[in-house]
Amino acid sequence: MKNENFFQLIAGGLAARREKSFLATPDNRVWTFGDIDALSAKIARALVDAGARPGDRVAAQVEKSAENVALYLAALRAGLVYLPLNTAYTPQEIDYFIKDAEPAIFVCDPARAENAASGPATFTLSSQGAGTLIDAARRAPPLYDIEPRYADDLAAILYTSGTTGRSKGAMLTHRNLSSNALALIDAWKIESCDVLLHALPIFHIHGLFVALNTALIKTCSIIFLPKFDVGAVRRALPGATLMMGVPTFYARLLAENDFSADECAGVRLFISGSAPLTAETHRAFEKRTGFKILERYGMSEAGMIASNPLAGDRVAGTVGYALAGVELRVCANGAPLAPGETGIVEVRGANVFKGYWRMPEKTAREFRGGGWFSTGDVGFLSEDGRLTLSGRAKDLIIVGGMNVYPKEIEDILGALPGIAECAVIGAAHADMGEGVVAVLVPAPARASDPPPDEAALRDALAGLARFKQPRRFYWLDALPRNAMGKVQKQVLRDMYADAFA
Repeated sequence: MKNENFFQLIAGGLAARREKSFLATPDNRVWTFGDIDALSAKIARALVDAGARPGDRVAAQVEKSAENVALYLAALRAGLVYLPLNTAYTPQEIDYFIKDAEPAIFVCDPARAENAASGPATFTLSSQGAGTLIDAARRAPPLYDIEPRYADDLAAILYTSGTTGRSKGAMLTHRNLSSNALALIDAWKIESCDVLLHALPIFHIHGLFVALNTALIKTCSIIFLPKFDVGAVRRALPGATLMMGVPTFYARLLAENDFSADECAGVRLFISGSAPLTAETHRAFEKRTGFKILERYGMSEAGMIASNPLAGDRVAGTVGYALAGVELRVCANGAPLAPGETGIVEVRGANVFKGYWRMPEKTAREFRGGGWFSTGDVGFLSEDGRLTLSGRAKDLIIVGGMNVYPKEIEDILGALPGIAECAVIGAAHADMGEGVVAVLVPAPARASDPPPDEAALRDALAGLARFKQPRRFYWLDALPRNAMGKVQKQVLRDMYADAFA
């Protein structure tokens, strides 16, 4: 059989550039491609010696580190299915994932070992002490062979957040990973000479598959930060050519009054994703630095779907055009809509996942005829195919039978002086079914831009139809967000469920 293991795309670069710097960590350690390759080969042997066989799941709840990257590569090399888990998950949540995915091996940090779920063989990912995965790897002969896999075999499972039900495991194949990484490399013209500033977590598709996979294939060097710290990022920026981040990263940089274009002189591309980038942040960043942030669109189930162009207009508030090999359409009740009409975004291509782990009925509900996957996102296409998102279908507010898309209101409120951010939600209303609620965060206090009062808020929204205008306004110090910076609207819906009671 032809070996279609995604690791095949990575292996050539690892072998050809063994002495090149790959990961530079804050402890002043530089890991070469050869270092990571050698460690991953030894970890692969340790996993196999522990009983893992091709197709078995390896779950990992570990802090971001070079060893974590080597573990991911080891799983691919050995034909295992990598299952990264959010480091914020509680033991109770981890117990659910272990029971659902039934991994052969669970790797965790030493502090979590005592509460590790029963079932799989458990290792800690530590360089200290006997019995750790690194200790087992040191004593193991390297496994440099790449386990043969078909393109449709599973390479990873990513669990969704589960805010509207139990978490679902998105099954990603070797074809999914390879097709998406190659499309991104082409779209963003990533080259070996690039240096990526990486401050994202690697239990998520953004930091793991978008950032690491593309850098590994093209053998880019990475400034590997454990998390986003504005001071550390600013110190690292002069040595980078690429930065991938979530909108919060850019908002926090802009909040630094002395952050300037000089720090970005060597950067050729800033990329944003995982949450909507406001037009205001887009404009403010360009004004401060001269750079137009490139916004793209993706999700766990389909990898990256669309991107603003590298060469051409990067329009604030849009997520650009379908990537090479990806098809997009917007539908209502299963029927494609004309450009400009708002509906549910559907996607088709080699990037689209295989389905939800052990949820055949859920999988069947989300796929349409001809292989189209319904993303659950609401948006519209321009005449030339540029996609603009309006929000999530589950965030749609229905007021007296009329549809209200929160983003339209959020764009107006978010642009007002004195408002740092906002979220619009629906709450039960005895007469109208739902009423519109706006939750606002004030900007840092400045005499020139005090937070607007309710009358000013209503004046700003006067151009909207009355049914779209919020009937309640609430202020918070900060919006609740998940690890990737997405606003957790379900938390807000729970907080303000009785707004109209």
